[in-house]
Amino acid sequence: MSDKATPYPGLTDTEELDPGRTLFFERGGSPWIVAIGPIMVAAVLIMEIIGGGRVHWPILTLFGVILIGFSWMQYAAARQHVTVRLTETTLRQGARIVALEDIEKVYPENRTDIPEKWESARALGELPAVPRRRKGVGVKLSDGKLAQAWARDVDRFRTELTEAVLAVKLGMGPSGTSPES
Repeated sequence: MSDKATPYPGLTDTEELDPGRTLFFERGGSPWIVAIGPIMVAAVLIMEIIGGGRVHWPILTLFGVILIGFSWMQYAAARQHVTVRLTETTLRQGARIVALEDIEKVYPENRTDIPEKWESARALGELPAVPRRRKGVGVKLSDGKLAQAWARDVDRFRTELTEAVLAVKLGMGPSGTSPES
């Protein structure tokens, strides 16, 4: 057993947990954001060449490096904090991993105008709220707290999460096997 902190509540060593196959996956961030810097620098370079004036290579290089650096940081942060992976035994929301056995209930979609309690709950993961362009799915954790799991394709995610939590409650192990086999 290791001394290091584990993102799996109730476990002391992450190697003890077989996450099984991936049921749902959404990558946070798009690598296209990194292309913004070179595209903008190329546009300015073309305008300087067409304009017939002097091409300011040092300034274009400096701005290119700055733009590429900031867009790379944004892409890396999105990959770290906005990726969703649901496996047969775990749910990863950003950098936080929750064992499905720690999810007591998955709430259905609210189809009324009256807000449900889970809709104002804190989002799972390290972000304080559901990330932009994603929607929340209400969950009740085994410690009694309400939270929001989140994804872009929220309907498919809610279905997969509900089925995975039910399978864990029924004692189904990874890939539909029982833990004893």
